[in-house]
Amino acid sequence: MRSPRRPHARPFARLTALALAAFLPLPAAALEPPVQPDPPPPAMVPSVPADASLEERVTAMASMGAASGARWSPDGTKILFTTNISGVPQVWWIPAEGGYPRMVTQGPDAAQGPRWSPDGRIAYGVAPGGGYNMALRLTTIDGTGTVAIDDDGDANTFLGDFADDGRYHFASNARSPDSMDPWIWDPKTGEATLAFEVRGLGGIAELRGDTALEWELVTRGDLNAYVRDLESGDRVLLTPHEGTANLFGRFGADAGTVYLAHNLDRDRMEFGQVTVADGMASPITPLAARDDAELEDFVLDDAATFALLVWNVAGRNELERIDLRSGTRTPLPKAPAELVYSIDVAPDGQRVVLSLAGAAQPADLYVLDLAAGTYKRLTWSPHPGVDLAQLVVPELRTFKAHDGLELSGWLYLPKDFAAPGPVVLSFHGGPEGQEQPEFRSDYQALLAAGIAVFAPNIRGSSGFGKAFMSLDNHAGRFDANRDIKAAADYLVAEGIADARRLGITGGSYGGYATMVGVTDYPDTFAAAANLFGIVNFETFFSQSTPWMAAISTGEYGDPATQAELLRDLSPIHKLDRVTTPLLVMHGANDTNVPVVEAEQIVASLQARGVPVQYLLFPDEGHGWRKRENRVRSTVEMVRFFRTHLQVD
Repeated sequence: MRSPRRPHARPFARLTALALAAFLPLPAAALEPPVQPDPPPPAMVPSVPADASLEERVTAMASMGAASGARWSPDGTKILFTTNISGVPQVWWIPAEGGYPRMVTQGPDAAQGPRWSPDGRIAYGVAPGGGYNMALRLTTIDGTGTVAIDDDGDANTFLGDFADDGRYHFASNARSPDSMDPWIWDPKTGEATLAFEVRGLGGIAELRGDTALEWELVTRGDLNAYVRDLESGDRVLLTPHEGTANLFGRFGADAGTVYLAHNLDRDRMEFGQVTVADGMASPITPLAARDDAELEDFVLDDAATFALLVWNVAGRNELERIDLRSGTRTPLPKAPAELVYSIDVAPDGQRVVLSLAGAAQPADLYVLDLAAGTYKRLTWSPHPGVDLAQLVVPELRTFKAHDGLELSGWLYLPKDFAAPGPVVLSFHGGPEGQEQPEFRSDYQALLAAGIAVFAPNIRGSSGFGKAFMSLDNHAGRFDANRDIKAAADYLVAEGIADARRLGITGGSYGGYATMVGVTDYPDTFAAAANLFGIVNFETFFSQSTPWMAAISTGEYGDPATQAELLRDLSPIHKLDRVTTPLLVMHGANDTNVPVVEAEQIVASLQARGVPVQYLLFPDEGHGWRKRENRVRSTVEMVRFFRTHLQVD
């Protein structure tokens, strides 16, 4: 009998990363938000005359489709995926050999995280209004006979996966607002029950009978993994360590073998194996490591005879196969795009489906024949009105921070750019995120308007080892904030940017960086766009969803013991320095970074007569899911920077 379909290795690492990350299409938490006053009306800002041709191009770029999250069906004949070609991400499937894709879900809100059940049905989640109050549903391949797995509208819910017996595990804070516990839905009863309690953020990575591979977040950037007996409650720690460690993993051929990606006692993520017997875990056996790269993802075939490794090499991905019996490592053929968004091995172990993307290539699905070493394209995401050949591919640049630390960033230059010219610095979220050469409609729209983009990875970013990622913790954030100025100074010194025409933008933590830029360095930037960013750590900790606040003390500081540090790091207390015209955009349903963060900025700047434009999206959370909102956000941002960076 063929082994059951194997879940992905990465969900518990990805779950924490996505919950913390920023400027990703992630919903915000949906606990009852505190009642806020109506937002102040936007102040008037000057605008350039409408350019119909440019606006059409910007709209076209913001409307482009993408396909990702591909999963083989249990019988290997179909591939499940998500795409936004209908305007909002929904679940679709396509024949494994290629052909016409079929839509499974539809509705006004995004469907996400689809997984095949062993009987061929499909589980997915829908987050009303972009919140974390995910409704989990189970449907058939034609979208009929849909039933609820979990539909507690008041609770935050994280997506999960199936066990081979049809049970579905997921995480929810239904028990306590400050803890995300694992729950298990049983198809025999149609009910979900609490598997076990955690403090903070935790869950099940994989379920085999009564044995669970458990993960638990100690604090941001530090996790542990356990094998837990669900009947007795006993668990075995797999990852004892000092300091911090990131990790994710999966069971091997049985629950006595666990494969892990980890950076325990080392700086970069590597691939290893742990065995569990008689209530004891072995030390981790190293299987694959690279000094020049971090392990970003891995998947196993159903029989756990080999693993496919996805390496992050300075922001680009490389693929490798490792035979788990012999240890032989074989590089896979270069993929037809720079980034691997998702990867899954077919039940026959002969083919792999991947979602691939690049700076000039929106995400699409490909099938790799492992024996032949050839890639076959499955989907062609629509891009009407956009010539992909005209999109800009960035180059990697390095520069020095104030203290000599080497930093890097991706430089996008418009066609026929006359340097020095207008440049927008864009900062990623997290702060544990990483800028990579991926397709960004906002970047390409700015480039089409003649504005260059520089996207740096300042200290605290992932992808460069855990030592680099921890450099911004607590008081180290002052140095990370100085990296913002170092990036601007580099652009001017290299003759790329006109010092009078520098802009700055970012989402979530990138929004925080934006506000630091205009408060700590008020004479540096001519315009700034803050998307759902933190401005006041006091209100972030008091009004963010409780589990988010609880796990963020290790990154930012503890409000109970480090209130002065958090105050000094909060741009809200320096808004009297701001003279830079500001665009503020926020989702009304965002409780990851509550909307009060935006309202504080707008009220203060309006009172001082500083030009500020405020866009509130009533049907979004932490980021934009819906096409019309993506288009409006991008168009308004390009208009704003064209005006204030004096672009003809």
